[in-house]
Amino acid sequence: MGSFEISDRKKIGLGLTGFGVFFSLLGILMLFDKGFLAMGNILFVSGVLVTIGLKSTVQFFTKPKNHKGSISFGFGFFLVLIGWPVLGMMVESYGFIALFSGFWPTAAVYLQKSPSFGWIFKHPFVTSLITRYRGRRVPV
Repeated sequence: MGSFEISDRKKIGLGLTGFGVFFSLLGILMLFDKGFLAMGNILFVSGVLVTIGLKSTVQFFTKPKNHKGSISFGFGFFLVLIGWPVLGMMVESYGFIALFSGFWPTAAVYLQKSPSFGWIFKHPFVTSLITRYRGRRVPV
């Protein structure tokens, strides 16, 4: 198994993305606090931007396949900002699933190779589920 290097810029981007997910979960736990949710959204989008770059981010969000997801995610973010966090998170969740569903197979392969969670994802039942639902769509 070969090792791969990750640049400092990508480390920062992944950190921002992680903090974005953390603040979003914290906002949901705090009964849809719009401040935490807005901060989570800003950190998540900026983390994706820093991780894959400006050009790739714009290409990803403007692909014709991703228009429904991009519009839903943006409209949900707008609803959170104007004070409707529950409806905004519902719309945003649909957009998130529509946009990032292509990344789950890649994440599953990464988790299979990780030392901490690999044993779970190498289980025959989980491997068969991953293989069955692996899409042919390339995320970026």
